[in-house]
This record gives sequence, structure tokens and C-alpha cells, in this order.
Amino acid sequence: MVTIRTATAPRRSPEAQAAAWATAATVVDPEIPVLTIEDLGVLREVRVSGRAVSVVLTPTYSGCPAIEAMRDDVVAALTRDGWGPVSVDFALSPAWTTDWMSEEGKAKLRAYGIAAPNGHAPARDAGPVRVQLSVKCPRCSSLRTRELARFGSTSCKALYECLDCLEPFDYFKVL
Repeated sequence: MVTIRTATAPRRSPEAQAAAWATAATVVDPEIPVLTIEDLGVLREVRVSGRAVSVVLTPTYSGCPAIEAMRDDVVAALTRDGWGPVSVDFALSPAWTTDWMSEEGKAKLRAYGIAAPNGHAPARDAGPVRVQLSVKCPRCSSLRTRELARFGSTSCKALYECLDCLEPFDYFKVL
């Protein structure tokens, strides 16, 4: 008598998936350390097979210099929590949008002194692009602000000045 056995994949329990996601979600953005990659919406997927973990990150833009640091930090956090091997892939499509940022993340930005993106990113190929009329100052909430530079400390941000409190501040652009 011959017995044929088929290999079965390791079980992917929802608890293990949630635990691996929770660990990866603790990684902070190296450029804006008050935000986690989950707050930012860069953490897109976590798959677990046994103790192996595969993570998918979507950079805020294709040339984002912080994505390599995020990858290394995700690997380190998951390895430190006993997961492994850990792989991290980057997904450029669909492209990241500020719509993926959590409301908690936007609140953290404001508390840190960065104006959070307001509004929603225009749909791709949806016709005319809406023009933003004002950016609220994260310090005094004034709408009397002006753009000083289209690019701020990172490409994702613009530099603004409040005309009431006279403080400069970064604005996280709607993308």
C-alpha cells in the first residue's frame, strides 16, 4: 500500500497576522518621527506564513529617500519580536496618496507643527485639478497663510508662513 501525502501550507492565523501587522505598524517615519508608517499609510500589507513575514510598503513617491530606512526598520522590528525570515517589497502601483493617511496621523502632524493635508487627492484622469485656496496654520489656526516654497524639508511638504502669528510651518501636500 502506498500513501501519498500532500504538503500543506502553514496556517495563517488572524492572530499571527494581527501581531505581525502591529509590530510593523510601530515603525516611525524617519523624516517625520511623530508618524508611524501605518499613520502615513505607507504600510500596505503584511502576510504571515509560519514565522516568516512578507511586508509591502508603498513609498510616498517613487524617489522617496526614507523608504530604505523604513524597510530596514520594519525588518529590525519584526526580527526583534521573533519573526523571521522577513521580506519587504515596495509597491508603486497604485501610487500612494494622502488619502491613505489616518485621521490620527493628521492630528499628530498638526500637534507637531505641520499642517496636515486638507481635502482629497484628485482622482487620476478625473479632469481639472482643484486648486487649494488656503492652508490653516497649525499653531494659531489662521487661514491667512502664504506659500514661501513649493518644496519644504522633504518633497512631500511645502513651506508656508502664517500672516497672523508670523511663524513659518511645513504643509504636508495633498498628493
